[in-house]
Amino acid sequence: MAEDAYDLIVIGAGPVGENVADRAVRGGLRAVIVERELVGGECSYWACMPSKVLLRAGAAREAAVHAPGAGVSAAGGVDVAAVLRRRDEIVHEWDDSGQVRWLHDAGIDLVRGHGRLTGEREVTVTDSAGGSTVLRANHAVAVCTGSAALLPDVPGLADASPWTSREATAVREVPGSLVIVGGGVVACELATAYASFGTSVTMLVRSGVLGGLEPIAGEAVRAALRADGVDVRLGVEPVGVERDPDGRVLVALPDGEVRADEILVATGRTPRTGDLGLDSIGLEPGTWLDVDDTMRVRGSSWLYAVGDVNHRALLTHQGKYQARAAGDAIAARARGAAVDDGRWGAHAATADHGAVPQVVFTNPEIAAVGRTAAAAEADGVAVEVLDYDLSWVAGASTHADGYRGQARAVVDTERGVLIGATFVGADVAELLHAATIAIVGEVPIDRLWHAVPAYPTLSEVWLRWLEAYGRPTGV
Repeated sequence: MAEDAYDLIVIGAGPVGENVADRAVRGGLRAVIVERELVGGECSYWACMPSKVLLRAGAAREAAVHAPGAGVSAAGGVDVAAVLRRRDEIVHEWDDSGQVRWLHDAGIDLVRGHGRLTGEREVTVTDSAGGSTVLRANHAVAVCTGSAALLPDVPGLADASPWTSREATAVREVPGSLVIVGGGVVACELATAYASFGTSVTMLVRSGVLGGLEPIAGEAVRAALRADGVDVRLGVEPVGVERDPDGRVLVALPDGEVRADEILVATGRTPRTGDLGLDSIGLEPGTWLDVDDTMRVRGSSWLYAVGDVNHRALLTHQGKYQARAAGDAIAARARGAAVDDGRWGAHAATADHGAVPQVVFTNPEIAAVGRTAAAAEADGVAVEVLDYDLSWVAGASTHADGYRGQARAVVDTERGVLIGATFVGADVAELLHAATIAIVGEVPIDRLWHAVPAYPTLSEVWLRWLEAYGRPTGV
């Protein structure tokens, strides 16, 4: 049994783990990453990147249909084979050699295999041949194992070989029909993609569509999915699932049934901590790990949990943000340097608490950051909600024929700052970062009057929000 010692051991080589290790190495530490699958993780091979490729052709075609002169008619569809070829290019045919080279160039060691905690600052790695290596950390171990799709406890579901987002984004042959269980981001994005492929899609949604966002987002996406032929059923969940002898899926409902070629489950996420050895250090396997703002597990001086696994914000970009804070904090503590973990400090993931940006790549696109009006009011914040129809902005009229969109701002009236923004419409993702900066920077509404949006662009919505809120005296 081989042994080796490092300053930092990172379990999980997705974007989060890579960034934790990279920041620690830049801070002067020696780091190793343990990975049992592909270096680059879920986002690179089965989630963010391939899913956006599956969505891109449909979105581009939709834009061209509504742009007079583009010469694209509503009839026809996307070239599915070409989309899948492009997907294969983006995921490098599920080959991680390029990412492995990056680790080497960054000065980060890699150990292949399944890592488990076997004691304080100790990780035992079991490789595919059954051999084991014991790694010991001088300073810290960072758990960056992410999350997996949650399968609800529905009779027969697990035995019916359901798809998760992994199977849906790695598909080789597009099914003729698909049942999607769920109404969140993954469900809506993949319903959008498969509808563009010509698949007959049925969504079984227990509650609302995109329930965590402003109602204007879910309402717009639900209407668009139905317009694209998706059968969106609200207040419905399966009570049983089985595969028939021909391989088709039968989904039993309280008042009927649905048959399809495949079933995709997108009802939430569960932490990948079940086989991590948490019990060896007094923690419960299979649970989310509770951390402070430097991502250190509460009650521990050496264990960190970064990204999805801490359940703060299950988004790749937010996990990478946490990783930068954690890696720098680990390096600072190892050197005996001061740790700046106060609000908006260099080592604190403050944005997790109210400035998280997110884009949902549906049709229409959804871009949101900060708090919803309902969440702010539940926290006792006095707010004013500013709604504006994006089709009234001059830039929208040049963007597409019949542009449809909405924009909502949530203003903290006591402090006079923006605390939430939601945009609904084509290409609104590019509006998001300005709102993120305004929220993180706590830019006073009075000062935003001096941030002049260019004409004619969709960004003119900022001026319309300001006019609705009211021009301050003396500005």
